[in-house]
Amino acid sequence: MTEEDPLGRLDDDDYPAYTMGRAAEILGTSPAFLRTLGEARLITPLRSSGGHRRYSRHQLRLAARARELVDQGTPVEAACRIISLEDQLGEAKRINEERDRQAPERRPKSDA
Repeated sequence: MTEEDPLGRLDDDDYPAYTMGRAAEILGTSPAFLRTLGEARLITPLRSSGGHRRYSRHQLRLAARARELVDQGTPVEAACRIISLEDQLGEAKRINEERDRQAPERRPKSDA
């Protein structure tokens, strides 16, 4: 299997595996909604060699959250900002947890 082999990337959350049509079908939305999320800079799909948009699983999760908020009446721009902040917070928490796992234990030494 070479580095360019897409089968080696099936578990990669950021691999752009979904076409716009398939992504819209999975999310139960329209391609126009996905374009709107792109214009709002929530998701930036990669482009195929032919110029077609391709979405990753991570981007589909962000789009699904946006759809959930929009369906509840949140304007698209506000939904995108909320999701961006949620995503940043989640990443910060992950980094902190990883740092805490790697840090040596800081227990006070007993004078026994």
